[in-house]
Amino acid sequence: MVEPALSPARRPLLAGLALAMLGAIGFSGKAIIVKLAYRHGVDAVTLLMWRMLLALPFFLAMAWWAGRGKPALTRQDWRDIVVLGFTGYYLASYLDFAGLAYITASLERLILYLNPTLVLLISVLFFKHRLQARQVVALAVSYAGVVAVFAHELSFEGSATAIGSALVFASAVSYAVYLSLSGKVVQRLGSLRLAGLASTVACALCIAQFLLLKPIESFVVPEPVLWLSLLNATACTVAPVVMVMMAIARIGAPLSSQVGMVGPMSTLIMGVFILGEPMNAWIAVGTVLVLGGVFLVSRPRQP
Repeated sequence: MVEPALSPARRPLLAGLALAMLGAIGFSGKAIIVKLAYRHGVDAVTLLMWRMLLALPFFLAMAWWAGRGKPALTRQDWRDIVVLGFTGYYLASYLDFAGLAYITASLERLILYLNPTLVLLISVLFFKHRLQARQVVALAVSYAGVVAVFAHELSFEGSATAIGSALVFASAVSYAVYLSLSGKVVQRLGSLRLAGLASTVACALCIAQFLLLKPIESFVVPEPVLWLSLLNATACTVAPVVMVMMAIARIGAPLSSQVGMVGPMSTLIMGVFILGEPMNAWIAVGTVLVLGGVFLVSRPRQP
């Protein structure tokens, strides 16, 4: 019996779902790679520099490709690009890398996944958005999940968990600021062009930070760190950006965001099998609560 071929209408849907899922898994793998690299004695500044240095050619190519035939950038465009590159890609990345030196990859991904709730809170505080009852419940559920996992790790690691969680939470806030400010810039420049240009700015800042803070001999790192950095720059940085953008073009941002919920689960699984991180009821319950709360926040309002 020959199975019927996929209808033309379903092909973009399935392709978009696959791209969104692969992009979410790619982004989630970043934490695993960073934790593996830390085993070779490198620090956050050096590791971030290598990631951005290796990703820079791809971001330059992305910005050039997306900008073909488009109007030249104005002074306001460049100002917005620098601000967004600083908050969304440089500062958020550095704080995230620094925090991963103290906490597990699973807790890091759960904290970062609070991002939609942080964007919502920023819109309430600065853009006079009114909270709905459903959103209040979603916020409570999401943060209860993170607190559950945080309290469990705190009982074992103490101050290290507090420091790492604070750094990663600050990273999530920085990226939420980027998302809150980028809407109008995306409309002017396009998402792919903005991602390429803002990431290029972040690459320059990360390289400059390394040159200012570290001696030049720190540029030499163990060979496994170079391979891990190349994997981080390609499979966990550039490729997910492109895949998520392609997914949004096919199935829209809301559905892409919901499919992206596989991210924390994939980090949890990779953390257990690759890093040997613990898996217990606290982590499972916390993950379910965070995903449930984010789903409620991201779910479009029904007419």
